Amino acid sequence: GWGCGSVVEHLLEDAQSSLADINVSLGIVLRLKNLELAAVGGSDVHVRMLAAPINPSDINMIQGNYGLLPKLPAVGGNEGVGQVEAVGCRVTRLKPGDWVIPANAGLGTWQTEAVFSEKALIQVPNDIPLQSAATLGVNPCTAYRMLVDFEKLKAGDSVIQNASNSGVGQAVIQIAAALGLRTINVVRDRPDIQKLMDRLKDLGAEHVITEEELRKPEAKNLFKNTPQPRLALNCVGGKSSTELLRHLAPGGTMVTYGGMAKQPVTAPVSLLIFKDLKLRGFWLSQWKKDHSPDEFQGLILTLCDLIHRGQLTAPACSEVPLQDYHRALEASMEPFVSSKQILTM
Repeated sequence: GWGCGSVVEHLLEDAQSSLADINVSLGIVLRLKNLELAAVGGSDVHVRMLAAPINPSDINMIQGNYGLLPKLPAVGGNEGVGQVEAVGCRVTRLKPGDWVIPANAGLGTWQTEAVFSEKALIQVPNDIPLQSAATLGVNPCTAYRMLVDFEKLKAGDSVIQNASNSGVGQAVIQIAAALGLRTINVVRDRPDIQKLMDRLKDLGAEHVITEEELRKPEAKNLFKNTPQPRLALNCVGGKSSTELLRHLAPGGTMVTYGGMAKQPVTAPVSLLIFKDLKLRGFWLSQWKKDHSPDEFQGLILTLCDLIHRGQLTAPACSEVPLQDYHRALEASMEPFVSSKQILTM
């Protein structure tokens, strides 16, 4: 298990902290620790964790600047997959050998094994790839809901997004393709940009352009053969989100689900008035509060069906043993790293 020191919210108060400062601070507040395994009660499930990713929301939670904060000390990790080892006498939905993922954020997945209540877990098929199962409960769910819930899109319509190489971005590309939607995918320029573009197009991206290219007048040529998008997905903020708004069709919606640039979303008044654009937000934890566990289970099964059909794969991943968590954390915060760090137990 992991202990997360209560000093985390004090160490990272300064929003100007450098990447090195943050890495040092994370190293101070995280440690690998052996914990006594709790006894399995009647409604409990003993789970052996198999794999758990490091997501931006995990880092935000440790830093103390997330919408959901656990009581400290806490076990890190909001996502992952485990295998049921034993169940209590009142457990009805699960049996040994089943694969399970967290029903909600804050479960604490960065550990080798644990005892959870049955209601804290959702069963997933154990015939999907391990990396797909480990990364199923957050990014693909967010991608699917944003594509379906905000605009009534039909096959042939287009969607524009930034941070397209992120975990959500890669899921958006694949799910959109499965729904017959066309995607315009914006990424930051980098030394190996052509390699990244090729990889995203292999996933089903129709257009991949850099932030700089989107700002040029020539960007309007994109829409000669592609309909103007009615939906924009923003997890960056700042200038990047403003550019998404400029390219939205009149009456379109921009959904913000992250703020990687740590800058406000800036919406020019003229776009709001003359194009009647809508600004919305999405947080999967809030969606779960507004919907039943059965609806979340249905969402998971819909995504698993796409996985079974070969239409949804896990993002590019690097597996790191749990004991090397420091190395995984550092890699997860490096710029231009498109590989999600997965802790293996």
